[in-house]
Amino acid sequence: MTDTGIPPTTSTVNGATTDDVPAIGSQSTDIHRPPIPFHRLLSVEARKLFDTRTGTIMTVILGLVTVVAIIGRGVVVGPELHTLVGTAGIGFGTLLPVLGILTVTGEWSHRTALTTFTLEPRRSRVMAAKCLPPLITAVAASLLAILIAAAVTAVVAGVRDVPATWEIAPLALLGWTVTNVLVVATGLALGMLLMNAPAAIVVCLSAPVLWAVVSRLGAVGEILAEWFDLNTTATPLMDGDMTGGDAARLATSTILWIVIPMTAGMVRVIRKEVS
Repeated sequence: MTDTGIPPTTSTVNGATTDDVPAIGSQSTDIHRPPIPFHRLLSVEARKLFDTRTGTIMTVILGLVTVVAIIGRGVVVGPELHTLVGTAGIGFGTLLPVLGILTVTGEWSHRTALTTFTLEPRRSRVMAAKCLPPLITAVAASLLAILIAAAVTAVVAGVRDVPATWEIAPLALLGWTVTNVLVVATGLALGMLLMNAPAAIVVCLSAPVLWAVVSRLGAVGEILAEWFDLNTTATPLMDGDMTGGDAARLATSTILWIVIPMTAGMVRVIRKEVS
């Protein structure tokens, strides 16, 4: 008999003892092994966000829509920095949450979850690494839009030979940037909860329309929108003049649309069977 050099192991099946040879090349997931460095996970997920065909298309569309919208509004309205910065929010409100949704649902739609969670079985670390790049992208996109708006303001003022309106509160710029981050976080939360990109996109994009209808349903509808519609509660933040009541309403809508869905989604991702 040929000696394979592999020591036999003893196992018991139905009370009978047999000598088994371990399968060559078999792998098992060891959750006790040292974790993959978080910066490496973050780098991988950032590349997934921008290197995939969908991510690249979304990024290009986001950039083009932002530039075209700001230039077009500058030509029509004139050199008003505050107005041009706010114009960029039209595209951001639609495309940024979709980018977040596609980021956290990609593993399931592309059927790569098994590979990803085998390489790093600590799923909470993987999901944290997935969430950070879209949030950072929201901040970077906001800063880029401000620079583009400033450039367009200067160019339009020069071409028309009229004075430019540069007045804009720093708190308003900060609040607008934070609002864009909240918009992305909403997409991430819905994507993690539903784990289905089309369903999450439909919910995310239809919510403003539904809240507009609710706000017109009398006094009760107005109160519900004032407390639970994130677009409504974030308006004072973008204006840079939040009060204590405004902060309470913003916190309530944030808990409803971001904290609760993201927590439930994280639990669902951790417990979901991957095949």
